[in-house]
Amino acid sequence: MVKVKAPGSCGELVQGTIDGKNFLITCPVNLYSIAEVVSDNRAPEQSHGVKVNKAVEKTLAYLNIKKQAFNLTVTTNLPVGKGMASSSADISAVCQAIALSNGSLLTPDEVADIALAIEPTDAVFYPGIVMFDHVNGLIRSNLGSPPSIHIAVFDVGGEVDTLGFNLRSDLNKLNKAKETQVHYALKLVTEGLKTNNAKMIGHGATISALANQSVLFKPSLESIIKISADYNAAGVNAAHSGTVIGVMFDLSSLQNSVQCIEAICKAHPEVTYLETVKLISGGLLQLEGDSNNWIECF
Repeated sequence: MVKVKAPGSCGELVQGTIDGKNFLITCPVNLYSIAEVVSDNRAPEQSHGVKVNKAVEKTLAYLNIKKQAFNLTVTTNLPVGKGMASSSADISAVCQAIALSNGSLLTPDEVADIALAIEPTDAVFYPGIVMFDHVNGLIRSNLGSPPSIHIAVFDVGGEVDTLGFNLRSDLNKLNKAKETQVHYALKLVTEGLKTNNAKMIGHGATISALANQSVLFKPSLESIIKISADYNAAGVNAAHSGTVIGVMFDLSSLQNSVQCIEAICKAHPEVTYLETVKLISGGLLQLEGDSNNWIECF
């Protein structure tokens, strides 16, 4: 039996294009998808949805392993279609679980290549916080580990299909128009990660979230940013191709989080508060033996 878990995200810290090249900066959080593989020659044919089925097929093909019988279970506490990397977490956990059950270990780049062959992907399976080309995989850069930041997650409603969103005919033009703001946001977040400065990271994330209004408008975003500033929040980030908004609190403002959440819910009854999560370093984790101890895969 092999168990692998992958973190989800609260949107992205930054997303857009630089000189026409797609990228995002990951925002992994402590919510997970878990893939469990148990070898069983008597196991019947299983179906877990198109994306997970493709992850299984492509991983076996990549490892040059003929189709085999096993039981696969995928569990998650990540909502679908909200911009919380539910598909990326499912796919990456499944890829590594299949590999480990066959005596192999995929690198983050190998997981990325398999995932990108299925759909545009978040890079939450890379250790740390990374800058990643989520469409073509041309950019893969580790930016370091995050400082202590908690994120109150709000859902503005609806669902966004990742594949459909990235096929929009106007997307390149809209991304090009906001490159100046995105470049500044990238600079702030990168420097914030280097210097362990949560406020700088939050500032950059807020700029990127606002710049993305021209691409995927969230009616409550500007008001939520203003309310959050009243409670000294570090900043506000967003799912650039999803429906969630994250209010970021560093250690100096965490004590204000409950009142801030209440104020946002009062001002915006149409917005749903989901939960408060923690920004973490990304990466896949494997269950060690029969214990409850999860160890890093990479």
